[in-house]
Amino acid sequence: MDVPAVNQSYTHPPPQPWAGQSPRTPTMPPPSCAPPSYHYPNLNTDQQSVTLMTHMTGTSAGHRPHSLYWDPSQQSYQDVLKPVPEITNMTTQGVPQRNYSLPTSPVSNSKTESRYGLDPQFLPSVVHVIKENRIQWEGKVFVSESKSSVPPLSSTQCTLEDRGNATARFIRCTSYSFPVEAQSAQKTHLPLGAIVCPLARPEKGERDVPVCEAGDCVKGCAHCGAFMSPAMSWQDCGQRFYCPFCDKLTEVPWQSYQPTNQGRRVDCGKKPELSLGSYEILQKQLGKAAVLLLAIDVSASAVRTGQPDHICKQICSQLQALNGPEETVRSELRVGLMTYDSRIHLYNLSPALSRPHMMVITDCEELELPVGEGLLVPLKDCRHILERVLQEISLFNPESEDRSSSQELPVSAGLKILQAAASPGKLLIFHSSPVSEGTNQKNSSGFFSSSKSIFQGPDSSISLAKECVSQGCSVHIFVFSHQEVGGAWPGHIPFLTGGGVICYNSLQSEMEQERFRADLSRCVNMQMAFKVQLRVFVSKEMRLSGCYGSFIADPDSCCVAMAALDWRTALAFEFTHNKSLDETRGVAIQFVLSYSNSSGENRTRIHTVILSTSRQLQDTFRSSQAETLLTFYCKKMYSLALESPLQSLREELQTEVTEMLACFRKHSCTASVSPGQLVLPQFLKVVPVYVNSLRKSEVLLPGQRSSVHQRLRLRSLIVSMDTRSAASQFYPLILPLSVSADNANMPSLGEAVRCTVSSLDPGDLYLIYCPLALLLWVGSCVPPHTLLQLFNTNSFSYLTSGEIKLPVLENSLSISTRALICSLQSSAAVTLQLKLVQEGDNCEESLQRLLVEDKSPNGGASYADFLFHLHVNALRLTV
Repeated sequence: MDVPAVNQSYTHPPPQPWAGQSPRTPTMPPPSCAPPSYHYPNLNTDQQSVTLMTHMTGTSAGHRPHSLYWDPSQQSYQDVLKPVPEITNMTTQGVPQRNYSLPTSPVSNSKTESRYGLDPQFLPSVVHVIKENRIQWEGKVFVSESKSSVPPLSSTQCTLEDRGNATARFIRCTSYSFPVEAQSAQKTHLPLGAIVCPLARPEKGERDVPVCEAGDCVKGCAHCGAFMSPAMSWQDCGQRFYCPFCDKLTEVPWQSYQPTNQGRRVDCGKKPELSLGSYEILQKQLGKAAVLLLAIDVSASAVRTGQPDHICKQICSQLQALNGPEETVRSELRVGLMTYDSRIHLYNLSPALSRPHMMVITDCEELELPVGEGLLVPLKDCRHILERVLQEISLFNPESEDRSSSQELPVSAGLKILQAAASPGKLLIFHSSPVSEGTNQKNSSGFFSSSKSIFQGPDSSISLAKECVSQGCSVHIFVFSHQEVGGAWPGHIPFLTGGGVICYNSLQSEMEQERFRADLSRCVNMQMAFKVQLRVFVSKEMRLSGCYGSFIADPDSCCVAMAALDWRTALAFEFTHNKSLDETRGVAIQFVLSYSNSSGENRTRIHTVILSTSRQLQDTFRSSQAETLLTFYCKKMYSLALESPLQSLREELQTEVTEMLACFRKHSCTASVSPGQLVLPQFLKVVPVYVNSLRKSEVLLPGQRSSVHQRLRLRSLIVSMDTRSAASQFYPLILPLSVSADNANMPSLGEAVRCTVSSLDPGDLYLIYCPLALLLWVGSCVPPHTLLQLFNTNSFSYLTSGEIKLPVLENSLSISTRALICSLQSSAAVTLQLKLVQEGDNCEESLQRLLVEDKSPNGGASYADFLFHLHVNALRLTV
C-alpha cells in the first residue's frame, strides 16, 4: 500500500483527505480538539517494555479523564489521553496564558499548533527523554558485556566499562536484540545496523584502549581473517576455537596454547584480546611518518585582497608553537611549502642551501616534479627558512593578469610531492581568489529538478580523490572569498579524503582572524589515522548489505578505504539475514581498523560486539534507541542522495517509520488498544520528531534561499557525525539563561527546552546550540539590568543582530554565559562564531530553521502534523 508523503513541495499544501479514506476510518481529533497534558511514567531498569499510548479520537462530550494504568498482558504502562472538547480553551487549559504579545517576526509568526488540533506540548518530548536518561545513568557506570542491554544516551555523562563488548563510545547498534528469522526482521521495518566511531576518545574516568605487541597476541581465525575476541568460543580444553564469522574451527599453535577453565582460557585476564571488546595491536613494521604540506594562493586577485599576508602570519605563529621546547617530538614533523596561481611554485627548504630556491612549474597538464630533495624537511631544520619565505610572500609579484586555474591544481601538486616521498600527510590549501564557476548555477532550484544529483562530484575530482585515498593524503581547504562560492564547490575532494572546507568572508575583521587562528590550530594539531582500511566481519548467518558515510565506495563491500580518519568521524553499516540466527549464540559483529599514525606506526584496532537474538518482535523494539536510529537514517539517506531523487528519499523515510509503527501496533500491543490510540515504543517514542527533522533538513528539502554551496557543505559535515553530534544537529539545544541578578550558577544542559517558538519567552535570553550553529536569542522584554550585565548596555534597541563577541564583564551572568559558550564551542568540530538574534529582527529566520518542532521556512511540516500523518497511515496499514 502506498503511503502518502508530506513535504512534497516547498509550500505546505492545505489539508486534504487521502484518496480512498473512508468516513469511518479512525482519525485523530478534529481541529476543535486538543489533548490535555500528561505525565510520563517513572521508569526503572526493569521496565524495558514501556509503551506510550495517546488517545487520538474524541467525541463532543462524555470524555473520560486522563488515566494511567498497568496492562498485565503487555507488561507495560499505557498512557491514555482524552482530547479537550474545545480548541478555543487550549491556551487556558493546556498552556498557560501569557500577558504579552509577540512582535512581528518570522519566528513569532510561525504557528506552533497543529492544523489538526494537536498541541505539540503534549506530544513525546526529546528534552524529557534526555532528562529521564540522565536521572537514570548520570554519574553511574554502565557495564558493556556480551549481550548487554541498551546503553545510556550519548548525551548522558556516565562511565562506560568494557567487559567483553566494545562500549557505546565506539559502536552503537540500532537494536541490541536482532530477530531470529529474516521474515521477522523485514516485518519490523527496523534497520539492523551499527554506527561505528573507531577512534572515539574515552571520557574522563574511562580507560584508554589497551595496546599490545603483535607477537604477544593470540592469533585469530585462520580461515576468514577475523581477529581474536571474546566472540570466539573455545573447545577441546583450548586446543581450538570456533569462529562465529565463518562457522569454522581453528587450531591453536602450541606456542600460544593455554588450557581453559569453564570455557575461558586461564590467561584471559592478562590478554585484552581474550577479555575485552576493544583493543589495539602495534605492528612491528614501521612506515613513513606523516608530513604537513602547505599551499598558498598567490594569484593577482588573492594578493589584491591582502589575505596572504594574514595567512602567512598565522602559519608562522602555528609553526613556532609546533617547534616549542615542549614539542621536541613534533619538531621532527616534515614540512613543505608551495604557492600557486595558474602555475605551481615549489620551494627547496634544504638547510644546506644558503637561501631557499623557488622552482616554477608552468606545464600543469602533465605535472612532474623537477627535484625530489628539499621539498619536505624536518621543521626543526627549516623553521627559520620557512618563516623567511612566508614573510616574503606578501611581496610576491603575481601574474600580470588573472588566469583561472583548476581547483584541483594544488591537490595534484601536493599529491605528487607525497608520492615522491612515499609518505601520507595533510595538505592545507589556503585559497583567497574567487572559486572559478563551472556550468553549474548558483540557484539550487535548477539542481533540485535536474536528473543528476548536485551532491555528485565531477569525475575528475572523484578520480583525484581516489589517488589521495591510496596515498593517505588528507586535503583541507581554507577559502577566503568575499563572494558566495556557489556551484563551483571545492569540497568534494577534501571531504572524501578525511579533510574539510572552512569558508571565511574576510580576514579583515578581528573575529574572523580569531576563528581562522582557532581552525588552523585545530587542523594542524588534530591527531589523525592515515591510510585507513576498515574491515567488517559479522556472524555467518548474516551479511553486510550497506555502508554509509563520507568515503568512496569500494567494490569490496566488507572493506572501506579512507585517506585519513579522526576521532569524531563515524560510519554506518547495515546487515541482512542469510538464514535464521542461533538464539543461544547471538550475533557477533567485528570492526578491524588498520592504519598508520602520524609517527609512522602501523596499528590495528579491533572492536567487537555480541548482541542477543529473540523470536519476539517486542524485544527488538525494546532494545532500540531513537538517536541511533536517527544517525543511521541520516547517513543512509545522505549517502543515497548521491544517486536517488530527494523526493523518493523523503517518502522512503516516512514509509519506513509508518510501517514500523504499524508493525509495533499489530504485533506488540494488546487487543484492548482502540483504533484512535497512538502507540509508540518506549525507546522510540521520539523517532517521529527526529525523522521529521531529517526529512525537512535543507539537504533533503531545499528552500528558496538555500544555496548549493550551503547544502553541499551541510551534507558533507553531517554525514560523518557521530551519534551525539547528529542528535544535537537534528534537535538543537535551547538553553534559557538566568536573568537573576544574584545567580552565580552556570546554566545547566539539563534545563533545555523544546525546539518550538512557544518555548521562547520574550522576557528571557536563550542560547541555541547545534554542532554547526551557535545563536543567542534576546527577547524584546528582557529587563534592562540583564542587558547591562551581559552586553554592557541597558537598551534593547542598541543591540545589533549578527556575529558578536560578548564583552568581558565581572558579574555572575556574564561569567557563567561565557563559560557555557566556551564549553559548547569546545565540543564542536569547527570554531563556532556566536551570532546574536534579536526578537523581531529578520535574522530570526536562521533561528526558525532550528525550531524543528515548528513548520520550517522551506515548507517542512511541523512535528504535530507529521505525527498525525504517521498515525493515520499506520492505522490504514493495520486494518
